[in-house]
Amino acid sequence: MSPELQKYIEDHIDAEPDHLHRLERRTNIHLINGRMCSGHLQGRLLKMLVSMIDPHDVLELGTFSGYSALCIAEALHDSATIHTVEADDELEDFIREAIASAPCGERIQLHIGDALSFAKKCKPESFDLVFMDADKRQYADYYEACLPLLRPGGYIIADNTLWDGHVVEPDHFNDRQTAGIRLFNDIVAADPRVEKVIIPLRDGLTLIRKLNTPASR
Repeated sequence: MSPELQKYIEDHIDAEPDHLHRLERRTNIHLINGRMCSGHLQGRLLKMLVSMIDPHDVLELGTFSGYSALCIAEALHDSATIHTVEADDELEDFIREAIASAPCGERIQLHIGDALSFAKKCKPESFDLVFMDADKRQYADYYEACLPLLRPGGYIIADNTLWDGHVVEPDHFNDRQTAGIRLFNDIVAADPRVEKVIIPLRDGLTLIRKLNTPASR
């Protein structure tokens, strides 16, 4: 997408809330790989998807600067909670500052540690929505760990599932992150327990719905 088209789209959707605009700027100034931040367009889509799903309990794997967690929290009811897990303990102070300064920060519980280990400790069918945005090499493992955590009819939203287009570029197939995404995509595509669709937004966003059937149990 060209910068001109990106700007046109952002000019014709809901405005980015001030606290998120400030956070995106701080993310790009102070953190390495600032482009990992969800940003205005994806953030507004996340907020709308969460409003449509109307979850009570949400799990996010991979917090980074906290932008996506705040977009999700923005759409939650006051009694709902998002548990977000970040492996990099050096980001903790940055994330907690972002959460504390946001109007919906009280809905977020931050956990510092390994995302897969955290998921494996959660009770089955304890979440309505999982947002996956952690280590791409472990996406297949996250998926198998998180699907049982979803209540029937619940959703997984997985980010970066086109990986800059590398998923169709043979020169990148031996890259561990590309290989991890390709394996995840193949597993999801063949899984009869879910329905799924890939949205070619930014770096690829996959929506996965757990079917309410005996096969999904």
